[in-house]
Amino acid sequence: MILNSPLTADYTFRTIYDIRPQTLASAGIRLLLADLDNTLVPYGVPEPDEAVRAWKGELTAAGVTLFLLSNSRKSGRAQRFAESLGIPYISHAGKPKTPSFVRAMEEMGCTPQQTAIVGDQIFTDILGGNRAGVTTLLVEPIRLAGNPGRYLRYAVEWPFRARSKRRTL
Repeated sequence: MILNSPLTADYTFRTIYDIRPQTLASAGIRLLLADLDNTLVPYGVPEPDEAVRAWKGELTAAGVTLFLLSNSRKSGRAQRFAESLGIPYISHAGKPKTPSFVRAMEEMGCTPQQTAIVGDQIFTDILGGNRAGVTTLLVEPIRLAGNPGRYLRYAVEWPFRARSKRRTL
């Protein structure tokens, strides 16, 4: 049974743009940790587009800090993206291990109850978030094309995605 599994997201959305900043703030969320690739932008996109910038602005206006928490191993990728967007970041985060989650919360002065993570992967973003005790928000991956390994990974995640889809914020 998948119910109450550490691999099940608290809430699901089609994209980050379906996550309403004011709803997060009303729920007491002050810190939104975000995965980079296939969550905020497709793999390889070096800088945020205008839509991401506008969404970040809405988060800021609602009192929610966006914080990039990326496993990207590409040198400087997370740093360049975060600095372009004007947000704090941790690269090589090691998700689903929890130290990067704890470090981000400590840096921003937030508790797990005030923190959420948004990501597209069950075995890194959602598992890590659940292990860290933060609210988990699952989005559909932006693009699967180009990497056969992604198809396999998402296929293995399917039962947990199906269970998570029954919950919305």
